[in-house]
Amino acid sequence: MVLRKDDIVMTAICELCDGTDGCLVSRADILPLLPKRWRPSGEGLDDALAGLQRDGYFDLISSERKGEKMYVISLRESGLRYGSLKARRRRDAAYKMALAFAGALATFVFGLILRAIFGQ
Repeated sequence: MVLRKDDIVMTAICELCDGTDGCLVSRADILPLLPKRWRPSGEGLDDALAGLQRDGYFDLISSERKGEKMYVISLRESGLRYGSLKARRRRDAAYKMALAFAGALATFVFGLILRAIFGQ
């Protein structure tokens, strides 16, 4: 299970890789894609990336270029499927909410019919 901050970082990585199986990015590329309520320090971003690497979403190689930290990210199979799985979870949640709403509406209408029949 991916934590919320890992989900945010993985979404940014998927956006940066843009359908390819790997990319070369810097911290300056990743940070603008993260929401303002959670902008990690350099070590916080490194921890999130290391956690996603341990979970098997991608292979990570970090290096420095002209004093700037760079990341070479090679997405694994689960990393490549991450965007579609996230969309599927969102669609499933919307379906469950619609089903719950329809059930509540049917219960309400059924209650009105019973009240009309038995005249309370």
